[in-house]
Amino acid sequence: MSSTDTSNGNLTQLCKSATCPNGNPASKLECPTCSKLGISGSFFFEMSTLLTTAAGKNHKKIHDIVAGSTGSSVNKDGTFNPFPKFKFTGALRPVYPLSPKRPVPAHIARPDYADDPEGYPKSERTRAAQEPRILNAGEIEKMRTVARFGREILDLAASHVKPGVTTDELDAIVHEATIARNAYPSPLNYRKFPKSHCTSVNEVICHGIPDARKLEEGDIVNLDVSVYYDGFHSDLNATYPVGKISEEDQKLIDTTRKCLDEAIKICKPDALFRDIGKAIEPIARANGCSVVRAYTGHGINNLFHCAPNIPHYAKNKAVGRMKPGMTFTIEPMINLGPSYAADDHWPDNWTCTTSDGNRSAQFEETLLITETGVEILTAPKSS
Repeated sequence: MSSTDTSNGNLTQLCKSATCPNGNPASKLECPTCSKLGISGSFFFEMSTLLTTAAGKNHKKIHDIVAGSTGSSVNKDGTFNPFPKFKFTGALRPVYPLSPKRPVPAHIARPDYADDPEGYPKSERTRAAQEPRILNAGEIEKMRTVARFGREILDLAASHVKPGVTTDELDAIVHEATIARNAYPSPLNYRKFPKSHCTSVNEVICHGIPDARKLEEGDIVNLDVSVYYDGFHSDLNATYPVGKISEEDQKLIDTTRKCLDEAIKICKPDALFRDIGKAIEPIARANGCSVVRAYTGHGINNLFHCAPNIPHYAKNKAVGRMKPGMTFTIEPMINLGPSYAADDHWPDNWTCTTSDGNRSAQFEETLLITETGVEILTAPKSS
């Protein structure tokens, strides 16, 4: 989808380079090859971008697709499936090109991986073998603040879920709402993830990359929002219906939410982390669903992901007990049907789908263990 700059009253194309050193300004130089091939919207601030950069090499793949060398084709609006020969497990397809990486103002504090060329979270590796942190009163207040931001941003993005909206448009909403709070979108460049939140549609279990696909009536979509502010992260997600959905899909969503709610109820000082899965799996199975095993909940504080590790299935071997001052997520991924496999990934190296093409749903909250029980830091205000 084309981006436009209407600030001066004229419709002007913005630079399409994902790594534009000039911040994707209004641009008038159109890729000549795209023009000849009938691909609209390929404007760049400098032609050197196409000749010498990695972004330019990626752009040239569009030319190859149009020429038929990959067996795919470009739509009239310039969108295309970047993996035409990949064997997808369901009906969903990616819709490229991706929009440029969204800029974060220089004054906003960011995690260590934000500007790393490989998105490597060095601090997470340093703390990998350590016990879960116990936060002090000041750190807990910081977690409350960043968790509140996360909830506000998720609710705002969710209010725009409807048929015809692209997941990239939702990503723009998340990004702008995050930087408006002087916060950083935690997923952006985390291990090179290209967007500011994850959007997982239909059979996508998790880590879907926002793109130019328009949501359709009957879809379900999970929005996963994570925020970094004042040195701390929060993490939450929810699955939403797009227009009118089937009874089966609504049951899947309701079941997944119930799995999370029942798991939260067991959280208190001295409770075993391994018992979280014991609370979740019977509910999923009783409703004809299965619990994904490959992905878990995790500790979260000044690190995006850290101890404890929290499986969502029964008879797991998670170690440790909950203690006051610990903060972590519970985020069950529930698949429709008997298959809990999460081994199928698109060639983008992120998007994980069900192996049988059945739909999947997820809900997540960031939690704090208190002296008397549990506080849902990311809970809606009404809670």
